[in-house]
Amino acid sequence: MKQLAHKLGSGELTIEEIPLPLCDRGMVIIQNHYSVISPGTEGATIRTSRSSLLQKARQKPDEAKEVLGLCWRQGPFQAYRAVVKRLDAYSPLGYSSAGQILAVGADVSEFKVGDFVAAAGVGYANHAEVISVPINLCVKLPADARLDLAAYNTLGAIALQGVRQAEAKLGETCVVIGLGLIGQLTCLMLKASGVRTFGVDVDRFAVDVAAKWSCDAAWLRSDYQVADQIELFTDGQGADAVIITAATSSTDPINFAGRIARKKARVVVVGSVPTGFERDPYWYRKELELRMSCSYGPGRYDPDYEQKGHDYPVAYVRWSERRNMAAFQQLLYSSRINISHLTTHEFPLEEAPRAYDLISKNQEPHLGVLLSYKPKTPPDARQVRVCPPSLREARVRLAFIGAGSYAQGYLLPNLPKDREVIRKAVLSHRGAESKRVAEKYRFELCLSDRDEVFRYADINTLFIATRHDSHAEYVLSGLMARKNVFVEKPLAITQEQLNRIVDVYASFQSDRTAPLLMVGYNRRFSTLATALKTEFGDGPMSMLYRVNAGRIPAQSWIHDQFIGGGRIVGEVCHFVDLLMFLCGSLPSRVHATALSEARSLQDTVNIQLTFENGSIGTIAYYTNGAKDVPKEYIEVHCAGATAFIRDFAALDIWRPAAHIRRRLWWQDKGQKAMLNSFLSAIKNGQPCPIPFEQLQRTSATTFAAKESLVSGDSVQVR
Repeated sequence: MKQLAHKLGSGELTIEEIPLPLCDRGMVIIQNHYSVISPGTEGATIRTSRSSLLQKARQKPDEAKEVLGLCWRQGPFQAYRAVVKRLDAYSPLGYSSAGQILAVGADVSEFKVGDFVAAAGVGYANHAEVISVPINLCVKLPADARLDLAAYNTLGAIALQGVRQAEAKLGETCVVIGLGLIGQLTCLMLKASGVRTFGVDVDRFAVDVAAKWSCDAAWLRSDYQVADQIELFTDGQGADAVIITAATSSTDPINFAGRIARKKARVVVVGSVPTGFERDPYWYRKELELRMSCSYGPGRYDPDYEQKGHDYPVAYVRWSERRNMAAFQQLLYSSRINISHLTTHEFPLEEAPRAYDLISKNQEPHLGVLLSYKPKTPPDARQVRVCPPSLREARVRLAFIGAGSYAQGYLLPNLPKDREVIRKAVLSHRGAESKRVAEKYRFELCLSDRDEVFRYADINTLFIATRHDSHAEYVLSGLMARKNVFVEKPLAITQEQLNRIVDVYASFQSDRTAPLLMVGYNRRFSTLATALKTEFGDGPMSMLYRVNAGRIPAQSWIHDQFIGGGRIVGEVCHFVDLLMFLCGSLPSRVHATALSEARSLQDTVNIQLTFENGSIGTIAYYTNGAKDVPKEYIEVHCAGATAFIRDFAALDIWRPAAHIRRRLWWQDKGQKAMLNSFLSAIKNGQPCPIPFEQLQRTSATTFAAKESLVSGDSVQVR
């Protein structure tokens, strides 16, 4: 299938052939008939991407600071990789479309194949022949609905939420500042609800369209007496409400709203404008009320609502984002509003770059720009060939399942360029991402069928870099297909999942050709950790591992116990593994305590470990520290000697009358050595670099730590 792809680094737009999207639980697969280009949002994205790196940094200073921080903490190479990954990626465009359902997820009951729907969402309702969208970002349409108008779904919901926030009543007056697409839709809805509606914009074409179709009157902002005209039309009182739908870095819209609003009026910000208004004379003296309108409405940015499909009770949240979409579609279908005049241009998908040139260069007056698709039966495009197939024999023929930030930042760049390693296939949730990764790292295929990866006889090694909840199932499927498996941590997020893996792996114990299983515990392979291990050897030791982990928002999938497993299971496992490696023994007991204010997230904890050889260790995993403090500090005491590792860039070892010091030019956490070790074991028929017993005990230790937090007692590791 075809999808419009955009590179943030160069602004280049291409039509890419990519695999069909996956039909996961809670999702529907839609064949687009129309999608709408948002001239404001998407036009700004294109203009930004076509600017220089210096201009990009000035436009997004917070992201520039993050890059500088990454450079300081992890070195220039890692910072460079992070920047290049983002700038070279095929970034999808579009967030509003309409079409027909081709398939539904296993748990979806409210939609069926053949239904016509309107869809919304950045990253979902893309400019592509076929898209995958969560159910709460779709609304069902009548069979005879006009799909070209229904495709304005997202923009209509955004406008409707702004109108709701304004609470403009029948007979009141409302001024809309900014008459782009969302402003025009806002005016139409206000007028349909009996509100006297006035519009203001800097563009003559937009003003003329609004004056003809949706406003009682509209003016250019540059008109000398525009404020006086509004005062005249409102009998000297000023507007009851002002809705700002403009997008600008200027403070003029917010201050102008204060000028034209009546005393105690409501000012609603829908567009992207600064809110640093001048306090006097208008905002303070009129006691104006400033309200923000959040995109499509309640549910936006809530993963439980958008991604998991959990709806809000209508008695408590009357207008969620999905209900706003449905209300907008009803306004269209019933002809209470007519938006036909808003479509000024229509292009087939293949000519999408020309459409964006028209918008970004403002080549001619425009409002709504549609992309149209040919509604035909899509091909069964579960794989797309990227590079010619390799004809040579190789002992490692690998595929990646998942190709997100970690895979692109740490795994893929460190894969050895070895004739004994053939890169066969990439499968990612987003087809465009699969395609770009396959191109950049020279994989033969990009796929969209998970089962095909396990059936593919020419693949003998799988790298799993997906979200944590899928790790165990992929590991089990890979092992049962007799493929070597490397899984990014954790191995499992529940004890039941771990038990199933233990049972399957145990069935291979007497088989010399059994596949290898490896978890991405890279720190034990780092230069400084291996040097410390060489100096101290095995034996009873006391260890402290302090991690300045940094805060992750509570809404993040990592905290979700059913997706990420929480930070103890998903991240602390790394540090358990390293302490186990350093002391050469398995953990036997755990006692954990959490900071009281962070108890619900379990992300600021002390974890006391006792090992079978008598060693003891403390993992101090904190999220309430200063960002500028290095992330990881390790202290080890053994037989009269002491060692410090600082952020895997500096090692100091003190022995009686001796001091060993090692410094690296940049941080080395062992990713490259880990991958080389794993692939070498496959090529040479050697055991896995990390014994399975240690992999199992690491996960079991994190589960015991969580149990200890609940019980308050020391827990035996099973």
